[in-house]
Amino acid sequence: MIALEAREVLAQAYGLGFDLAGIAPLGPVATAPAFRDWLARGYGGTMRYLHRSAKKRLDTRIPEPRATTAIVVAMRYGAGQPDGPIARYARGDDYHDVMNGRLAALAAWIGDRAPAGAAARWYVDTGPILERDLARTAGLGWIGKNACLIHPELGSFFLLGTLLVGIELERSAPFDTDHCGSCTRCLDACPTQAFVEPRVLDATKCISYLTIEYRGAIPEPLRELVGTRVVGCDVCQDVCPWNVKFAHLAQQAVPDGGIDRPLAPRPELVDPDLQALLTLTDSEFADRFARTPVARAGRRGLARNAAVALGNRRAAGDREALERALALAVERARTGDDGNDGNDGDALVREHVAWALAQFAGAPA
Repeated sequence: MIALEAREVLAQAYGLGFDLAGIAPLGPVATAPAFRDWLARGYGGTMRYLHRSAKKRLDTRIPEPRATTAIVVAMRYGAGQPDGPIARYARGDDYHDVMNGRLAALAAWIGDRAPAGAAARWYVDTGPILERDLARTAGLGWIGKNACLIHPELGSFFLLGTLLVGIELERSAPFDTDHCGSCTRCLDACPTQAFVEPRVLDATKCISYLTIEYRGAIPEPLRELVGTRVVGCDVCQDVCPWNVKFAHLAQQAVPDGGIDRPLAPRPELVDPDLQALLTLTDSEFADRFARTPVARAGRRGLARNAAVALGNRRAAGDREALERALALAVERARTGDDGNDGNDGDALVREHVAWALAQFAGAPA
């Protein structure tokens, strides 16, 4: 075994295709008070897992007690792509699979060179850690007013991953400056005005939460504001000057010198057929969206979202598509054939389809 140097570890991370990498110590989290207050104010909505894991998130030493150091990485995605019904991060392969594979490779590389028994655990937005805080400490950027981590050269269109290890490495310089200044474009542009104040997001009003995490009926006052978005929202990033100035396509170099584009958008996810999303069966949904971030929304959630989008779009054929979907749903409910493999048999979807049809009142046929 040899003593590892931080520059070697970071070079390996870049060689595996990460676009940013830094090293941070573990310990109490600087944003812990703000996180506790955010939970207490109910801004996490139905994401109760945040409450259950709150204690662990307040100190990065708790998730892996043997670890002393965090290697924080980031991968770019989607900057420069057009806006659309599906947020940019969800248009390609599931980033969890991509980044977990690369973090596993980095852990294996370190394991071959580190003392035996060195801890190694990695997370890609699934672990009980406050990733943005750790990433800021590792020098990857500052937390912007839109609550996203922003890098001065890459903007904010990137995804974070963390590898916890039980070896000592030289720490990267933390990012201690704030470059948002007096700009409030992200706060002003939010369609649902989900920002209570700079860096404080009320998730219960956020389109990303409503279309992905939330399983109930979208509150009626917010439905029109959702527009035609069916999975996530990029507005607060789109208007950020740091993204406008530093927009890049999601491309990462790989060790063999080729170009790796695992997060590149699939054409059918850039401009999806919203009418078709209304009547997918469970098996069709799985076939189409397996191993993509869209799967997180679920078949019913996606059909619910599509109904709202069509009610807001009101384009040619949208009314007829909604009427067919509602008739099918009503018939399936009448016959009792509205099980999990059904098209739009759920009451939740029926409600949103009916709401969407009501939006056509007074609209041209």
